Amino acid sequence: MPGGTWTLGDTTVSRFGYGAMQLAGPWVMGPPADRDGALAVLRAAAGLGITHLDTSQAYGPAVTNELIREALHPYPDALFVATKVGADRDGQGGWPVARGPQDLRRQVHENLRSLGVERLDLVNLRMGNAQGRLPGSVTEAFGTLAQLRDEGLIRHLGVSNVTAGQVEQARGIAPVVCVQNMYNLAHREDDALIDALAADGIAYVPFFPLGGFTPLQSGTLSAVAARRGSTPMAVALAWLLHRSPNILLIPGTSSTEHLRENVAGAGLELSEADLAELDSIGTGNPVGA
Repeated sequence: MPGGTWTLGDTTVSRFGYGAMQLAGPWVMGPPADRDGALAVLRAAAGLGITHLDTSQAYGPAVTNELIREALHPYPDALFVATKVGADRDGQGGWPVARGPQDLRRQVHENLRSLGVERLDLVNLRMGNAQGRLPGSVTEAFGTLAQLRDEGLIRHLGVSNVTAGQVEQARGIAPVVCVQNMYNLAHREDDALIDALAADGIAYVPFFPLGGFTPLQSGTLSAVAARRGSTPMAVALAWLLHRSPNILLIPGTSSTEHLRENVAGAGLELSEADLAELDSIGTGNPVGA
């Protein structure tokens, strides 16, 4: 797999993973239009050697977890499934915050049931809201997850949509094996955090690695892609793998063809000149300007 592997907690996983969010219906609500196609994508991911899946009970809700269970259960020993808690879904497709102790216990048990496991590999506590990160304490919420880990329901803990200060606060409560934040070529606010986490052996998992609902658009990115005979999205994924060895990718897709294209694209070799040119996107200072 592109990028090789990383040890996530106590498990070696492929740095190129798969995010299941896009397998749910429009705006991550309801079932997929093509259920058989969604199951095929998951089986193709496993068949390609992807061993890190990312999901959440809130996707659907429950839709992606149930698809993962149908497609892959009983799970291979090598498969590592990460999920998230901290938000529910409402009838309008919103993501209301739900981080009280009882909320989190309920969400953990919902994930256990829908995934069909007795212990979750990794639970990320999602902070902030749908608009982004917010200041605030993680003590009560992360402490609740630490208790659930001590009870044997969770193997490893992570945090998502967090500030550097919240990461440190969480690490003071229990070991953190990964941080999952928005990060890509154009959104580089976490550069210093990524480097600090790498030094401590903690994974960084960028969500929206290709821009999310607004795909990355950059003349520089397109120019490098054209020069390499590739696509802008492939270059963006390859850049992330080059950026730091602790970055784990979870690009999502509902197409097996697109999945294979992402895997192939992420393996693109980039020269030092390519990397320097791409690095300039996030700084707003194009090379040569």
